[in-house]
Amino acid sequence: MRDFQLPGRSPVYANSGMAATSMPAATLTALDVLRAGGNALDAAVAAVAVLCVVEPASTGIGGDCFCLYAPAKEGKVYALNGSGRAPAAANIDFYESAQMAAPINTSAHSVTVPGAISAWEALLARFGSKGFDELLRPAIGMAENGWPVHPKVAKDWAGAVDKLRLGGSHDFLPGDVAPKSGDMFRLPALAATLKTIARDGSRGFYEGSVAADIVATLRARGGLHTEEDFFNGRTVAEFVDPITLSWHGHDVWQCPPNGQGLLVLMLLGMLEGYGDAPDGPMGVTRIHRHLEAARLAYRDRDTFLADPSLADVPVEKLLDRKYLGDLRKLIRDDRAMSTLPDAGSASPVHADTVYLCVVDKDGNACSFINSLFQGFGSGILAPNAGVMLQNRGFGFRYERGHRNCIAGNKRPMHTIIPGMVTQNGRAVMPYGVMGGHYQPVGQSWFLDNFLRYGMDIQEAIDFPRIFGYQGPIEAERGFSSTVTNGLRALGHNVQEAAGPHGGGQAIYIDHARGVLVGGSDPRKDGLALGY
Repeated sequence: MRDFQLPGRSPVYANSGMAATSMPAATLTALDVLRAGGNALDAAVAAVAVLCVVEPASTGIGGDCFCLYAPAKEGKVYALNGSGRAPAAANIDFYESAQMAAPINTSAHSVTVPGAISAWEALLARFGSKGFDELLRPAIGMAENGWPVHPKVAKDWAGAVDKLRLGGSHDFLPGDVAPKSGDMFRLPALAATLKTIARDGSRGFYEGSVAADIVATLRARGGLHTEEDFFNGRTVAEFVDPITLSWHGHDVWQCPPNGQGLLVLMLLGMLEGYGDAPDGPMGVTRIHRHLEAARLAYRDRDTFLADPSLADVPVEKLLDRKYLGDLRKLIRDDRAMSTLPDAGSASPVHADTVYLCVVDKDGNACSFINSLFQGFGSGILAPNAGVMLQNRGFGFRYERGHRNCIAGNKRPMHTIIPGMVTQNGRAVMPYGVMGGHYQPVGQSWFLDNFLRYGMDIQEAIDFPRIFGYQGPIEAERGFSSTVTNGLRALGHNVQEAAGPHGGGQAIYIDHARGVLVGGSDPRKDGLALGY
């Protein structure tokens, strides 16, 4: 229960429709679409297009997209993989001959063919009721006329100045500096590209002058991309079978690999065997168990996760209850593991993203995520098209024989993951947590807060976060010294986090009362609204 004498925000309640995004303009856009008769998918596409304009460090049309969609009348969850592929010419022979041992996040070789526009079009064709011509109008208007930069956006922008200079992204540095909070900012070249997509659909992005400008920009920086790669990228988005795990009386759904949603289910499966922690949700035992389970899950991710069309990914084995129980037995409450056992045969730098969710008056639920990966992606701008290019290829390995080794037309291991919860065949909560590698820990932490420990949806999002991946355990400032010192006593190398861990949104559908309950993360600039 919230203490109203302390700073905070309440959950948002409504009964007709609701949207939760990381920027106010995007949330309002989604509600405008819903109130004009659009459905949850229409509203999500309009909102994410706005985010590509007003939150440009986190997302853009030069990025990728994943979606989970639960139509109210079907009792089914659909998953769409809108992640792009490496250029056809990309292969390990090239990188070995160039003596490149690992991807570089600002290189043209880190840029995969963007999948976002292909994904938006595929989703609208299957579930939407409106087209690009209508849904992209708000984003076009903001790109043309400008918008005021918000505080978290300004902070992210200021931290990426060197990357933007290196990538030739001068349009994003007026006067060679990052805009400040409250400054107006325009993107006329991006507005023109969005107009082309509104008129021509995905052809306007993957063919013609836009694709030619992107390819020329990348080729000038040593990239292997061709216009044929972009032509083929138009159909890269595909519907796939979601994966699921029953947990605390609910079914939790994720997109399958090449995304890391598998880890959310692994973490929940490991943690379920414990029951409630004896010292409660803020106790050392609960946090220690979660950290140790995450170490094991990420070990398996980095061993097995890859594009399943080109590599064997043992999903069934990794989700087997006995296997997860065996992993849980490796965790001791009295000390952290000094080393991790080998993954056997199924015995990555922080990033930013935008996540949003929408529920409409008919109960259709949309969980939607779109990203450039790291802040401003590769930092490389196709200047005539105004398209900032992602660096998803940074998720590949340049290690011959590894499942996730780069190859032509291959998808990299992907961090962005939308989530969905159902109960008795009905959607009860689209949700997601942003933050690069943090996302599986963030989702499982949020679900544990909400479904196990009974926090309200906003409390579950607000609750302090802690994470360690290939380095020290980084704790947000919300943890007491008693907790952090207790973790150190168990062997964890805990330090204060340099910034917040991600962001998040969720909408709970209270079917019994006919009410929608939304929450949005104060770690971002956005909010949840309903009507």
